[in-house]
Amino acid sequence: MTLVVTEAIVLHAFDYLESSRILKLVTRDAGVRSVLARGAKRSRKRFGAALDLYAEGTAELQIKPGRDLETLSTFDVARARPQLAAQLSRFTAASTVAELTLRFARDDADPTLYDAVAGALDEISTAGEDRVRDVALAAAWRILAALGVAPTVDACAECHAAIDDDAPAMFSHPAGGSLCARCAHLSRAGRTLPASARGALRDWLSGNAHPLIELTDVRAHQRLLREFVREHLDDNRPLRAFEVWEHDSWGGGAKA
Repeated sequence: MTLVVTEAIVLHAFDYLESSRILKLVTRDAGVRSVLARGAKRSRKRFGAALDLYAEGTAELQIKPGRDLETLSTFDVARARPQLAAQLSRFTAASTVAELTLRFARDDADPTLYDAVAGALDEISTAGEDRVRDVALAAAWRILAALGVAPTVDACAECHAAIDDDAPAMFSHPAGGSLCARCAHLSRAGRTLPASARGALRDWLSGNAHPLIELTDVRAHQRLLREFVREHLDDNRPLRAFEVWEHDSWGGGAKA
């Protein structure tokens, strides 16, 4: 058995037997892990706010090769993020980030993914009601990038030719992103993205803000993200939090 001390974020939690809880964590040094917090329901003194969703801190894990459920010895919370529970829009966006991470990340050390998740939750927790949707879109694309499946935006996914920033371009999910005019003509499937949509993707993937005003634009980007996830990461299980985030009308500030 190996003792691992690592930064960690709680992405899911549920009760186990009468006194314990099982937490699903994304960690900096051990990837995604399911851990057992023994006696956590009996007293919060040992783990404190570590039982709360999206709490971040230093976790001490007892890891045994081949075991699906590790033991959580201690969790010292550095950031609790109560703001995520204060608004339904924020909570739904955070749940989508958590679901993408838990579904597709592995149990290997991935500091880039960890930083992407932590940054996403921080940004969502402080976003105004009119900004939660585009902040969540940006966060989801950056998490996909950390998972190694970011789409191409400014170069053709097939021939790597540069594509004019101000020009519309076909976006092919199977190809992995934008296509030049020649490759688009040869492609069997895809959708045309206007320059503004490519600009939003470009900004989000590079970590820059790109507010969306019209609800129709938000919906189009959510659909594009869902289709891309289905093409490159889908394991045929439903993404329930993603579905709620995409179809519920919790976001304010966008114009229908």
